[in-house]
Amino acid sequence: TRGGGAFVCGESSALFASIEGRAGEPRAKYVHATDKGLFDRPTCLNNVETWANVPLIIRNGVSWYRNIGTAGSKGTKIFSLVGKINNTGLVEVPMGTTLREIIFDIGGGIPGGRRFKAVQTGGPSGGCIPEQFLDMPVDFDALTEIGSMMGSGGMIVMDERTCMVDVAKYFLMFLEDESCGKCTPCREGILQMRRILDRITEGEGKMEDLETLTWMGAAIKDGALCALGQSAPNPVLTTLRYFREEYEAHIRDKRCPAGVCKALISYVVDSEACTGCHVCARVCPSGAVAGEKKEVHRIDAAACIRCGACYEACKFDAIRII
Repeated sequence: TRGGGAFVCGESSALFASIEGRAGEPRAKYVHATDKGLFDRPTCLNNVETWANVPLIIRNGVSWYRNIGTAGSKGTKIFSLVGKINNTGLVEVPMGTTLREIIFDIGGGIPGGRRFKAVQTGGPSGGCIPEQFLDMPVDFDALTEIGSMMGSGGMIVMDERTCMVDVAKYFLMFLEDESCGKCTPCREGILQMRRILDRITEGEGKMEDLETLTWMGAAIKDGALCALGQSAPNPVLTTLRYFREEYEAHIRDKRCPAGVCKALISYVVDSEACTGCHVCARVCPSGAVAGEKKEVHRIDAAACIRCGACYEACKFDAIRII
């Protein structure tokens, strides 16, 4: 049976349902797959990465395998290294390798000499890990302890230009779409958390929203039926935990420190850096940039749609985000 490509079918019982030709929805875990799994028969389910280790263990022995990794997490792990990093791709490292080794030694660091800000591990419902944990050995227990997870092995690197509030909203939007809708905590909870983040990024947030997001996240983790809902609040809870000042700036100061949230930023021309090359005026889709060639240009804030085209096109760093 061909499934519909649903993210929730990464959950075992939802995968069984999809293979059986039904909607990919999870079931309660008091029914174990080893008792009643696919087509109600005892089923052993593991991912490809796990099965790939089996012949190596048979060939080299258990002792060889247990010598790789940490006390609680044996063997190696494959990570998909993407985002604001020089060397993207799949990397396989022993459990216990530090984030710094993975990101800076193997990944080659951050492009353009920019500063590392965070890395999200575990896929869309993983947590965002700040710079203070770069030297932490990566294994299942360590990631869980700081609010993230190993998950699918995704590793998205972010630099100083990333808005952590916007990142949390982005992943909640994905998880909202991918929720199967079977249980209320996931179906309604993710939606309401995303709406709160919408308000915050549009400059309409309130300080009490932060406490609301915190208790809603905890309630969804406790009440959701499957791992999608149980882990969905992670991007919000970890960004609140480690980057709370960014949330407060959006709410209190009506400002996006990273210069990402369109409702909270403006573009201006630095008169000392502007050469009057007129490139910004040519690429502006709303005609908001005015000025003669070889003269300092200006941006009409009322006409500007904050698309960032002028900022990206300027070769002299004369466009500033405020």
